Amino acid sequence: MAKPEEPIKSNLPERAEELICFALYSANHAMNRSYKPHLAALGLTYPQYITLVSLWQKDGVTVGSLCAQLMMETNTLTPLLKRLERLGHIERRRDGKDERQVFIYLTTSGRALKAKAPTITDCIINDTGVPLEQLGELVRTLSSMRDHLIDTREKSE
Repeated sequence: MAKPEEPIKSNLPERAEELICFALYSANHAMNRSYKPHLAALGLTYPQYITLVSLWQKDGVTVGSLCAQLMMETNTLTPLLKRLERLGHIERRRDGKDERQVFIYLTTSGRALKAKAPTITDCIINDTGVPLEQLGELVRTLSSMRDHLIDTREKSE
């Protein structure tokens, strides 16, 4: 009579709380909850804030380039941009030569919000309980992991 196969012993995580995907997922939710009261005071959501942060770095960009920078699809970013425009923080302008191109520009109101960003960033850094140097390394590690995952997925498609 054949012996039943022994289960393979592995160091691989088995429980949800051991999985990197769950750690990232739950940390993302915790981060969004930490940002919420700070951004609510400005009348912004987290995706709107990240969009403004990108525009503070480079204003007058196309929707396509902003999508690439934020790693969002156009159908996700466009409604967000419309809300920011209604709030008076950005303007969307069609290119005079190519009507398909839409450029995004900060308004005076949108530029003024930049003065609030350092306080928010400082609060969030303090809320994490992680020293700034370690946070920098964590950002580099997560960015590298993200880029590798994107490359791997694109190679398999």
